[in-house]
Amino acid sequence: MISGFLKAVYQLNDPNILKYLLISIVGALVVFVLLWSSVGYLLTNTTLFQIGWLESGIDLLGGLATFVLTLLLFPAVVSAFIGLFLDGIADAVEARHYPDLPKAKGQPLADSIIGALKFLAILVGLNILTLPFLLIPPLFPFIFYGVNGYLLGREFFELASLRRMNRKEAEVLRKARRNSVTVAGLLTAFLLTIPVVNLIAPVVATAAMVHLFHSWRGSISLDDSRKISHG
Repeated sequence: MISGFLKAVYQLNDPNILKYLLISIVGALVVFVLLWSSVGYLLTNTTLFQIGWLESGIDLLGGLATFVLTLLLFPAVVSAFIGLFLDGIADAVEARHYPDLPKAKGQPLADSIIGALKFLAILVGLNILTLPFLLIPPLFPFIFYGVNGYLLGREFFELASLRRMNRKEAEVLRKARRNSVTVAGLLTAFLLTIPVVNLIAPVVATAAMVHLFHSWRGSISLDDSRKISHG
């Protein structure tokens, strides 16, 4: 698990990765600014919460509330954005570490866009539903990272696996490695909430998942696949 993320970090100076790293940094900054502006507007011009004292508290916190909500929604939006460039990042990783593989079929751009939008809607929606748990500080981190870890792990895995597998095969492998996929998602969610690190985290997470996918894909036998698919 950790080796996959370390390999991803070590490849950040690869010329084939650098352009995507630049896209990630610029895209992350743009996403943050747009989120900041949108969240700030919603907090000051709408009544998002019907509980009077909670609404008053958010108004009083002002910029701090805007920053916190922006930071909480950032992983969902930036992950959907970088998903559009996964094929290029994955190609660079495979060219360096798995040169004997045939070229991946990838996904059509339209499918990538639709998938990114669906993922964005689900993740943003669920993150909004977790916001009331901010009132229970000891519990909120577990809820937040649990939700985002599961969904990010699943999404990044599907993006990596569907380049070389059909959906049914990918589903079988994901079920066989469900715990590892979730842990990878938790690491990704954590990196995406660390300021500055979250600018490059999408590229690191994408490259790491490609490594993890290749380490897992040969780990289950045909019999195991049949058991899982019928389980």
